[in-house]
Amino acid sequence: MLGITISDLLYRRRQFLIATVGAGLVFAMTLLLAGLTNGFSVEIDQTVAGFHADTWMVQSGSSGRIASLTPFAQSTTARVAAVPGVLSATPVVVVPQTADVAGRLTQVTLIGTPVGSVPGRQPLSAGTQVSGPGQAVADERLGVAVGARVGMGGRTFRVVGLTSDRTLLGGVPNMYVPLADAQAAAFQGAAIVSAVVVTGTPARVPAGLATFTNSGIEAASLDQMATAVSSINNSKLFMWLIAAVIVASLVYVTALERTRDFAVLKALGASSGRLYLGLALQAVLVALVAALIAVVLAQFMTGVFSQPVDFPASAYLVLPLSAVAVGLLSSLIALQRAVGADPAKAFAG
Repeated sequence: MLGITISDLLYRRRQFLIATVGAGLVFAMTLLLAGLTNGFSVEIDQTVAGFHADTWMVQSGSSGRIASLTPFAQSTTARVAAVPGVLSATPVVVVPQTADVAGRLTQVTLIGTPVGSVPGRQPLSAGTQVSGPGQAVADERLGVAVGARVGMGGRTFRVVGLTSDRTLLGGVPNMYVPLADAQAAAFQGAAIVSAVVVTGTPARVPAGLATFTNSGIEAASLDQMATAVSSINNSKLFMWLIAAVIVASLVYVTALERTRDFAVLKALGASSGRLYLGLALQAVLVALVAALIAVVLAQFMTGVFSQPVDFPASAYLVLPLSAVAVGLLSSLIALQRAVGADPAKAFAG
């Protein structure tokens, strides 16, 4: 049966090639959607980890979403620093802003930290860290070079360094500036902050504040993207359905063309199970080759999206397993044609 299946694949190679490429494109989109979904989580994790904090002190009642924390007085930082167990307490501003980049208006997440503080030092791909007023380190997705000028909140910042993988809200680039500059641009100079990031283990929480761990901030921030993630996951289901239809159509048409072959095989004593096994093998082979094509195509298609695409390791395991499932289910479509073949047709003129 294996030899017959392989021979039929070779005989109908053009049909199988077209179906395989078509299913491969659909699988590639499914893989990309998985990367997009994971990208939301990864960008939040990387930004939060970049603050090098153990605990976040935020205004009581705040949602915990990093880009929409409720502002409070910067003077509260002193109370936080005085709590037993606190090794360092750093006030930070995190707020979405509109930036003017050479006449092009674009969204950024403005992050203000004291000059020279650990939370403000990001890994650089070019340039230097912020060392004084009016300077900024921007994520590469902002599309500027070191030395570029960026306008924001009536102020102008000179980009002195570039970082990568520091985005939020689906690819919106982060821009790190001195705390006082961030307050001037976002809060008209008011001495208020979004959070106080703490290293150490606070023995208590000052009145009017609440604490979040890094994972708590990440979870709350990801919840903000829940609608987008749900829509992408629903699209993935449609993609699997489309792939199944493509493979099923191919196997069914093949079964129609092989009715006489099935009749001969049944006349020679082949069981319905063996006939199905042949069909299933064809469908699975097509789906697996399509999955391999998808892995290659997906790597070249990431540039189509403006937001980060981060393929989870699990996707490379789920893809072939799902492809096998698609192949097996697709072959059921043609099963009735195979088992219904009349052995008498094998001897018909």
